[in-house]
Order: sequence, then C-alpha cells, then structure tokens
Amino acid sequence: MTSDHISSLRNPSSIKTRFAHRFVLALKKLSMDRASSSVSMADRYKRYRKVRAAAYASMASSVGPKRAWARALLRKIRNRKMGSNLMKRLGSRTGLLKKRTVLKPRNHREMGSEQENSLRELVPGGEGMEFYRLLNETGHYIKCLRAQVKVMKNIIDLYSN
Repeated sequence: MTSDHISSLRNPSSIKTRFAHRFVLALKKLSMDRASSSVSMADRYKRYRKVRAAAYASMASSVGPKRAWARALLRKIRNRKMGSNLMKRLGSRTGLLKKRTVLKPRNHREMGSEQENSLRELVPGGEGMEFYRLLNETGHYIKCLRAQVKVMKNIIDLYSN
C-alpha cells in the first residue's frame, strides 16, 4: 500500500474513510452474490447498476441523515429497489409502466432562474430547498463526490498493481 493510500485512511472519522469502508463491504457482498461468470451485456449492465447504487448508498450513508441530498439519495435507491420488485411481481399488464408526463411552468417567475433549476436537478433532494440551503448542500455534495472519486481511484490503483 502506498503512502497516498495510507494517508487518506488515517482519520477514521473522515468521509473518505467511512465511504471506503462501506463501499468495500458492499463490493464484497456483491461479489458473494455473483453466482456465475456470465459476461453478457445485460449482465454487465446489471452489475454496473449494482456497483453504482452501492457507491451512492455508501456515500450517502457515510454522511448520515443530516444532509438532505443524502436522505434523498437513499430514499431514491430504496424506492428503486422496491419499485423494481413491485414491477416484477405485478408485470406490465397493470399499466404501471407508463411514463408520466410532467408539465413545466411557463411563467419565468414560477420557474426561477435557469441555473438555479439546473442545480436543483443535479443535487438529490434539491427540488424544494431554499436557494442558500441549495448552495450549501451542493457544495457538500461536490465535496463528497470528489472524495468518492479519490477513494475509487485508490481502490483501482491498489488492486491493479
């Protein structure tokens, strides 16, 4: 292990350390769940989605419930799991698979600034936030995304050497 890997894990209360611990445990669980070594594109895509969900869930749970984006992200992952299980059970015959159309307001006052709306779409849970809180949550979300990227790069570097 290089000094970069060690120095990033020295502080046990850092976001990087908590994320790394949770993410490695999630990856370990995913590797145990793999029954066969099938390499079809559909299987690869499913695996990619599971790893991505594990990364986001690990990041959000390492921050905890104090951040709105973390709560929204965990709720989104949980609802997606429950929704996909429900869809499998009910099937497409119930009409639940139809896409909903969202009507967007036409008035500029109702819409707010275009940049603000773009930011609200990027940050999980940003839809109903006041602007200053949205900026604060965005800054923290970006900080956590950077930590996530650094940890994943360190994991890749560690296992590729």
